[in-house]
Amino acid sequence: MSFENRNYAFAGAFVDELTRSGLRHVCICPGSRSSPLAISFARNTHIRKWIHLDERSAAFFALGIAKYLNEPVALVCSSGTAAVNFLPAIVEACQSSTPLLVLTADRPPELVGWGALQTIDQTQLYGSHVKWSVNVPPPEATPSLISFVRSLAGRAFAVANDTPQGTVHLNFPFREPLEPAAVPSDLPDSQSQKSEDYQGRPEERPFLKSISTERAPASEKIQQLASELTSQERGLIICGPDSNKNPAADVVTMAQRLCYPILADCQSQTRCGPHDRSLVIDCYDSFIDDRELKTSLVPQVVLRFGALPVSKPLTGYLQQHPTARHILIDDSGWRDPFHLTGEIWHIGTSTFCKQITPFLKSKTTDGEWSERWRSLAEKAGNAIRHELSETNDMFEGKVFTELKQFLPAGSILFAGNSMPVRDMDTFFPSSELPVRFMANRGASGIDGVTSTALGVSAVSQDRLVLVIGDISFYHDMNGLVAARNFGLNATIIVVNNNGGGIFSFMPQVDYEDVFEPYFATPHGLTFKAAAELYELDYCLADNWEKFREAVEISLVGNKTTVIEVPGDRKLNVMLHQQIRNAVVSQIHQNDGARDD
Repeated sequence: MSFENRNYAFAGAFVDELTRSGLRHVCICPGSRSSPLAISFARNTHIRKWIHLDERSAAFFALGIAKYLNEPVALVCSSGTAAVNFLPAIVEACQSSTPLLVLTADRPPELVGWGALQTIDQTQLYGSHVKWSVNVPPPEATPSLISFVRSLAGRAFAVANDTPQGTVHLNFPFREPLEPAAVPSDLPDSQSQKSEDYQGRPEERPFLKSISTERAPASEKIQQLASELTSQERGLIICGPDSNKNPAADVVTMAQRLCYPILADCQSQTRCGPHDRSLVIDCYDSFIDDRELKTSLVPQVVLRFGALPVSKPLTGYLQQHPTARHILIDDSGWRDPFHLTGEIWHIGTSTFCKQITPFLKSKTTDGEWSERWRSLAEKAGNAIRHELSETNDMFEGKVFTELKQFLPAGSILFAGNSMPVRDMDTFFPSSELPVRFMANRGASGIDGVTSTALGVSAVSQDRLVLVIGDISFYHDMNGLVAARNFGLNATIIVVNNNGGGIFSFMPQVDYEDVFEPYFATPHGLTFKAAAELYELDYCLADNWEKFREAVEISLVGNKTTVIEVPGDRKLNVMLHQQIRNAVVSQIHQNDGARDD
């Protein structure tokens, strides 16, 4: 490698070392101060470049790639407010343990704090939302600094990727010239430029290689827990969101030994798939809030894996039983906002299940406990299917039961926050169809959802379907340009109920004088023009026949389609309640079993 000046020797060595560490994707936003980084990435043939005009959308797009591939993705931007626009996606990455490498350009130290244009204090810009933040020294082409920046690249990649994964922020202050102009005096003699510092180690080996090992509990601790669990009949396994891995087979094998029902959030990747699902409970969101069931279904032990489930009725049920033994298995932190957990195992789901299963004694029968849970799920599912078959209204929850009929194997179903992700959890039933469920459930914001989903689509060979609310879609319309620019094939279903539908389920709805303008916030928008602006296909599906036809066509198309589904907020609340009433009525028929 040869370089024109100190900036390009420094940035070029850094980018080369990222490649050697395993970086495959970078999202780059235009800017002058970041030229040494952008051009160094442009010159690298091993890294895929994704060019974005808007920093906020770019960051969420990178987040989507990182979520799907479960590997660090780099972000590059100029100085000033450009870097600030990365923050929402960095917060989501922090809360969802998603690895990002944020590379911000900056003015050199002598300009910061002296009124230079497009200059802010970028030191620790993202606060506690990143795992590691470094103010990189101004570039020089000395052997010591070139070896430093190579080591920095390897360490940054490793820190972002180590469990729990997260964001690393490196702030690069560049002096002029920012372009690759030749400045021979910046560089050492030609012989020095042949050293490993400048050229990298032979055979593309990384300058600094990090070896990660997964935590493993002591065998006697695992055996002790196995013995204790075997003696408890009324156990529950709660599988929370886990979009990066697929632990289903290991969880199921453990559950079969214990005969514990598995309450599987869609995003746990355990609800659907070809694995044995005989203990997998769906529809629990529709019945677990029933007062009588809460008091009669008393667990002795709860094994909860990963992040908190989406279902509020489920978390309410768990809070109803604080005297049960609550065990959290989570390698990404201390995710226990209700402080129910009595012990936490900092270990991955699959690793835990594989280690404990050999010590579990198989039970000869399923027992009344698991049979009752399965009976309740079956009754609830029957009631839901009956109610949905009887309505021709454009009910938001029905979007997900309809989608189940059309999704090809291996599809990715991405749900927006607020109502879509909750409806997906309630209405998408357990099935042998392999579907990967995804959402931004770290910080659970409604911004950047479209860009995140399109980032997933960009690196996946499988079809992506996004179901998103109108306010969330409006928030990130800038992100649609990626669908056009990168030729992405995705299906975007916008449930347009003219406002924030989730607020209609909250107590604020009773305050009519303020509810509509301050909470529901009706906007009166439709999104055909937005689709046309970005040259996307569009369909208004105002009945189920049109919806089915539009979905079928979009799934075999070669570009992104926006399908707009008009909704009614008041009707949506009424139908949700009607379905819950039908479920409660159904489950109490012949449900005489009670647990002491």
